[in-house]
Parts: sequence; structure tokens; C-alpha cells
Amino acid sequence: MSSVRADLRSDLARFGEDLVENVTLCASEIVANAVEHTRSADLGGQVVRALFLTAPGVLRLVVVDDGARESSPQIPAQRTEAEWTSAERGRGLLMVDALARAWGTYPLVPFLFCADLGTAVWAEFTTGETIR
Repeated sequence: MSSVRADLRSDLARFGEDLVENVTLCASEIVANAVEHTRSADLGGQVVRALFLTAPGVLRLVVVDDGARESSPQIPAQRTEAEWTSAERGRGLLMVDALARAWGTYPLVPFLFCADLGTAVWAEFTTGETIR
């Protein structure tokens, strides 16, 4: 995981420290989910990370996994306040939701019979600069 963070910091060096830290934290959480919940953790598994400037002032992070062992990533919704207080897991996507301007998922291949081939999780951030 440290190599993911170091690579991101290098790739985002031209941006402000707040953006770099927010993107790095979100990427760490999304990659951790990919390793925890998909075949990306299996022998030969992979996680692919990409960055795009999709519009003036908008940076998009995309993390693609090798296909689900479980369902797509979701924020846990069925917890009481007491359960949230003592929970050791399930906060990663809440952080992504709080730090990114938007986030979501889509299947790598958009056909129902290919649903287990991988999921892309994306998060968008405001960069504060314009593209020329």
C-alpha cells in the first residue's frame, strides 16, 4: 500500500498538499477494498489505478479490480450509532464520500454476463486549477 501512496504523491506533485492528501487517502481506501473484497488479492491478481483530468478543475481517480468475490462496494447503512462507535471496519467509503466531490462504481464490462470481470471505483476531486 505504501507504493500506491508514494506513486500518487509523485503523480500529483503539481497540486496542493490538501488535494494530494485527500486523493491519496481515498485511493488507499479504495485499493484496500479491492484487495479485501475481490479476486485482486488472489495469486496473480491486480489492481489498476489511473488519474484523469476530466474537465477544467476536475481530477478523477479510478481503481479497477479483478472481479468480485462479494458485491460492489457500498457504505454500510444498517448500523446503529453504538455499532458505528465500536466498528473496526466499514468507514473507508464514508471517508471517500466525505472527501471526494462525487464517487461511484461501474462494471469493467457493461454486460450482465460479464459482471464478475471487474469493477471500477471512481472518485472526483476539485483541483482548483483550469486546464489550458
